[in-house]
Amino acid sequence: QVQLVESGGGLMQAGGSLRLSCAASGRTFSSYAMAWFRQAPGKEREFVAGISGSGSTTYYADSVKGRFTISRDNAKNTVYLQMNSLKREDTAVYYCAANYAVILATTHYPYWGQGTQVTVSS
Repeated sequence: QVQLVESGGGLMQAGGSLRLSCAASGRTFSSYAMAWFRQAPGKEREFVAGISGSGSTTYYADSVKGRFTISRDNAKNTVYLQMNSLKREDTAVYYCAANYAVILATTHYPYWGQGTQVTVSS
């Protein structure tokens, strides 16, 4: 099993930046593809970004491409989401997820964190 804990959320004005972190327990972190999802009130949970186990491959939703960067430090069992040029529509609860071997752009991940709130004001 993999336990995931997100941190780094908070309140930021539009145009600002935040970095989210997701700390994972376990001994095989590098075997797992990681992803960030978000869910705004009244909306479906949506894929934001994903990264392969080695960090060599990344995918982004069109809505965040060019603004957000996903990265990982396997020595620290941590994945990050650097969010720049934040917009009001980025406001959501952000979730970290893990899946063995492959990146998925859907919610079919077996392991999830508890979520961290990101609020962007104008």
